Amino acid sequence: MKQRTILHIVDGSTSSRAEQARMGHELGYHCEIYADVGELMSFLPRKGVVLARDDNPANGVAQVLRAVTLTEHWMPVIGTSADPDPCEVVAAIKAGAMHYLRLPLEKERLRDAVDQISSEAHAYADARRKMIEARNRIASLSPREREVLDWLSEGRSNKMIALELNISPRTVEIHRANMMSKLGAQHAAEAVRLRLEADLEKNTVMVGVA
Repeated sequence: MKQRTILHIVDGSTSSRAEQARMGHELGYHCEIYADVGELMSFLPRKGVVLARDDNPANGVAQVLRAVTLTEHWMPVIGTSADPDPCEVVAAIKAGAMHYLRLPLEKERLRDAVDQISSEAHAYADARRKMIEARNRIASLSPREREVLDWLSEGRSNKMIALELNISPRTVEIHRANMMSKLGAQHAAEAVRLRLEADLEKNTVMVGVA
């Protein structure tokens, strides 16, 4: 038997939470409601889709995404707002939101967004895990080692990197060897791949407001 999708609705408005939950139930979803990010994290959900109201900076999409990222079980997040500002929508998508919907919700748009996310969530969750792992590895690099990695990712040779950084090629070799060791990379292509994975959020596709 197929399990029902769980919607975790984070919204400071009692009436708005109730309306979203009513619509979710009508669409066949199981709905859980929370007044803020704190309530969401006290419950520690393990699966489902989060609908996060973005009107309050203290409990907006960015805060929900930050909280969800810290948990063991990543969940996709949809931003919601009664009056979406284009800049806020762009910021939410870049931060990792997978969709953005206008309040009050429209049943068809909610269903389409959840269906789309459900089909893509596994691949996106895997990409997020790789991104976090890559960022953790890159965070261990010294500033100079990070510069060497950045230039290596631009296709520069050791001699060219040495000219860019105004150091000797031998020093570049030392920094490069240390960088490769910290990243656990066996060759330059693997180090470059880690850097690209760490920047995945920058490549998130803007889906717009529905």
